[in-house]
Amino acid sequence: MATYHNGELAVQERAGLTDQAGFSLGGIHETVPPVARQFLAEQPAIVVGAADPAGRLWATQLAGEPGFLRVPDPRTLVIDALPVPEDPLAGVLRTARDLRLGMIAIEPATRRRMRLNGRAHRDGGGLRVALDQVIANCPKYLQKRDYRRAVPGETGPRTAATGPALSTAQQEKVRRADTFFITTASDGGDADASHRGGNPGFVQVLSPTLLRWPDYVGNAMFLTLGNLLLNPAAGVFVPDWETGAALHLSGTARTVWDTAETARTPGAQRIVEFSVEAVHEVSSASPLRWSEPGYSRFNPPVS
Repeated sequence: MATYHNGELAVQERAGLTDQAGFSLGGIHETVPPVARQFLAEQPAIVVGAADPAGRLWATQLAGEPGFLRVPDPRTLVIDALPVPEDPLAGVLRTARDLRLGMIAIEPATRRRMRLNGRAHRDGGGLRVALDQVIANCPKYLQKRDYRRAVPGETGPRTAATGPALSTAQQEKVRRADTFFITTASDGGDADASHRGGNPGFVQVLSPTLLRWPDYVGNAMFLTLGNLLLNPAAGVFVPDWETGAALHLSGTARTVWDTAETARTPGAQRIVEFSVEAVHEVSSASPLRWSEPGYSRFNPPVS
């Protein structure tokens, strides 16, 4: 039976949404339903999150031809892909053995998404994940996009750049972003990956090492904020939809409950601040190229 951990329960209570959270608990399962198997089989990518050997959390994307995500039985997900060698999670995923993995698959063209969490093992050219949680998510704040595959000559040599803080160009990428993904983990190490979306500018860059974004109305589960209450470690992945580049950030995050600060941000119920400790950017990380976005009608305005 699905349950919430202490961090999730505490955040639900503080937000005054315990009843709604109890209703939303019905969306957390231990198995993949048949309709979701078909959804996964149609996807060209999945975002995954995990900890590196130093304990830092990162989020990244794995891509393949539709069908690379398979559900051989209701409690198992097979991912027939591994990250590029320059990826910050390349080492741990290529040697995975009982690795706590958070995952989210999205279909921007239809604004559908689902989260899956479990324990991953390296299996041939990919991963086999024993699932602990399968979570239905609402389509809010997801921008509509169609994809294609990069053609020969469209991608240059893959390069990687690392550092302790965001460069000027990287800060501008974050300011322009309408989507990012965040990985968190419970105090027991169970990983989760989630999506955040909004109009460009919804993520504020306060400094090269400090980001801030609004926490909008959601399903009241508070899986991300509940994890952060117990374990502040977090990883952020900002995709470049046009070029396939990937901006990976690792650090810590906290929830700001100050009502005066929240009131200054349209649509915000709370604020999340993310302190950047490590930056890892990879060019041409993905073979996918995506169309211009159709912004979600649920996106609040950006002040």
